[in-house]
Amino acid sequence: MKILIILPNWLGDAIMATPAIELLAKHYTDARFTFVGSYVSIEALKYHPLCEKAIIDETKKAPSRLLATYKLAKDLGEFSLAITFRNQVHSSLLLRFTNTVICLAKSSWHSRLLLSHTPKIKANQHLVEQYSELAMINTDTFDGISPALKLYIQENSFLKPTLGLNAGATYGSAKRWYPERFAEVASAFKDKYNILIFGGPNEVEMAKEIEENLIRLGVKNYTNMAGKTSIQELCANIGACKLFVTNDSGPMHIAAAYQIPTVAIFGPTKYKETSQWKNEKSVIVRKVMECSPCMKRECPLGHHDCMKNITSIEIIEALKSLQA
Repeated sequence: MKILIILPNWLGDAIMATPAIELLAKHYTDARFTFVGSYVSIEALKYHPLCEKAIIDETKKAPSRLLATYKLAKDLGEFSLAITFRNQVHSSLLLRFTNTVICLAKSSWHSRLLLSHTPKIKANQHLVEQYSELAMINTDTFDGISPALKLYIQENSFLKPTLGLNAGATYGSAKRWYPERFAEVASAFKDKYNILIFGGPNEVEMAKEIEENLIRLGVKNYTNMAGKTSIQELCANIGACKLFVTNDSGPMHIAAAYQIPTVAIFGPTKYKETSQWKNEKSVIVRKVMECSPCMKRECPLGHHDCMKNITSIEIIEALKSLQA
């Protein structure tokens, strides 16, 4: 059974779609997947054993996105089932242009106009649950229970226990805790753990700030990997950590997929909807604020208190609780 899946654009969202993909694989025992998505989502999920094709969606770069979407659909051909985890008009058009009869998408003006199955999915539940409900809407076997996150990239093996630091968050500065505080946390664990600094190509400067603060604090056993790893390497390295401290971000969900003991720092985002899914050793550190969650990329009030009020000591104590 050929199934087309349009993946979410963000790395973390794509990983949160993996339980829905596993549910589809379990329900349709002869499933063969074609994934279409952003570069990061494809690089993370293309290793699924049932994935026949993994295609990076570059239609946004075309002079006419509508025409490029039509051409992509014709290249893809028809499927037994198609689903999009994006709430975006060109994703609905892509499914429609494949001439696939059964097409699933969250209810919106364009999905209702173009596609066959467009359920209203409650937004006040975890994103994993939203994706799972959508994927299984055309079946009678879903019991409402979503499995854990799943990545098919083999984790690395480090010689010494490693603490991973992820100070980045692609969404915006409002989600980012401070480099000097990440360094203070790492310094408290330097005797038992090597320190590994993570970060994407746009987070190299932030990682450098952590490195400079580690040097100031006398920490020598660190490695700065920011901007130096592929998505596959990022997953493999996070999967080898013994402890992980991170902002609300894609790497946070990678850690959850590998069940890495994690302290997740939340500020302006909805932790009930995007926290680590089914990671038994996960601690959320956040401050209750009248203005939070604002869901803004930058603090609209200029004070950033939802992050500023989280101290290094709080994160250190949370990490220690995960060692027990």
